[in-house]
Amino acid sequence: MHTPHLPLQDNDIASLERATLDAVAPPSTQEMEGWLLPFDNSTIGRAKSAVPLRHNRINDQDIATIEAQYAERGLPAAYRVADVTGLESVQAELARRGYQAQQPTLVQIGTVQAMRALCRDLPARVSSNPEAAWSSVYLAEGFDPVDGAHRVQALSRSPHIVYACVEEDGQSVAAGTAAFSQGWCSIHGMRTLPAQRGRGLATRVLAGLADAATGRALERVFLQVEEGNASALALYGRAGFVTAWRYHYWRKP
Repeated sequence: MHTPHLPLQDNDIASLERATLDAVAPPSTQEMEGWLLPFDNSTIGRAKSAVPLRHNRINDQDIATIEAQYAERGLPAAYRVADVTGLESVQAELARRGYQAQQPTLVQIGTVQAMRALCRDLPARVSSNPEAAWSSVYLAEGFDPVDGAHRVQALSRSPHIVYACVEEDGQSVAAGTAAFSQGWCSIHGMRTLPAQRGRGLATRVLAGLADAATGRALERVFLQVEEGNASALALYGRAGFVTAWRYHYWRKP
């Protein structure tokens, strides 16, 4: 079984961050030296927080410039910064300017082969279009309806996405998406109806997305998961994912 190669090099970090924004498809994105700046009004943190394209040699004075770019658009600035030694000066400058580190999240990488090997059941059905059966999971009872609507909107407008859905007895019970760009497969929007959890449905979603990635000759896969989501971390660990780095969102209270 193939295993992910760590640590990632600068070009891999940059391609991963570009692929992240390709998936969440913010309406507007700007690039400046060493940074990507997405602009969005949604609830999706990755779609509206500036992110470094490498984990060293980042000028902490960029923080003020980026803050001004968001202010020009009437948006609060936010930053998604890895907890690594090379970005300590950036973190210190953010703290000095009144930002707080929130929502610790893990970037995990794996292989499509290992992700597929986890499931022995029927893979989820995958479509190139955001069908109602897929979107209904995000809008179902038990999920934040505003956040669900924003995720459906963002993922539906990305040209890089495929949509996986598990249906039983005419009801959609689990869903997820994969984006294919920048040489990566990336997993986003994994959802299982609360009453249906613990039945292995998420593994079927991952299997369907893995088959779609294999059809595009992609081998590397990544995802981002909140550090406190123990059940998701257990699933991804079984699927061969390992943590590449942790980041925090830096926001003003």
